[in-house]
Amino acid sequence: MESFSSKSLALQAEKKLLSKMAGRSVAHLFIDETSSEVLDELYRVSKDYTHSRPQAQRVIKDLVKVAVKVAVLHRNGCFGPGELALATRFRQKLRQGAMTALSFGEVDFTFEAAVLAGLLTECRDVLLELVGHHLTPKSHGRIRHVFDHFSDPGLLTALYGPDFTQHLGKICDGLRKLLDEGKL
Repeated sequence: MESFSSKSLALQAEKKLLSKMAGRSVAHLFIDETSSEVLDELYRVSKDYTHSRPQAQRVIKDLVKVAVKVAVLHRNGCFGPGELALATRFRQKLRQGAMTALSFGEVDFTFEAAVLAGLLTECRDVLLELVGHHLTPKSHGRIRHVFDHFSDPGLLTALYGPDFTQHLGKICDGLRKLLDEGKL
């Protein structure tokens, strides 16, 4: 007997379509205004740090694609009970990372690149475990690309240095708002 599932086919088509349209308009379907502002600021940090507009665009595009795909999977109830526990763990780690980033930004001389890099690496590993059976190896590569980029100790050190003060302030404002609203 041939196994055919229209739900599975629709989900696959939706992920494919959304991955092709990972621009600003599609991002607004899944990403709120504050998150969008934080992503825009992360783009500016990446562009200034790497001195490469295409590289900064690629990392943010990968981040949006991954966020949209995970949102589609969650919205369509594709995660089982064990995976939902992983999703909760991922959210807790992401929240811990945001609170740590805020703390480092608000309290002078407390920044430690290794701590923040470690939290981002843990987030990456949990997310890869969560989506392991649902997304393609190409999407796994996108996840690695995004988290490896932002957990780079050089980038983190630059972000918390004097040249990126304005960017860090805007990122911290956005993270604080997302935490206060319970979105992170």
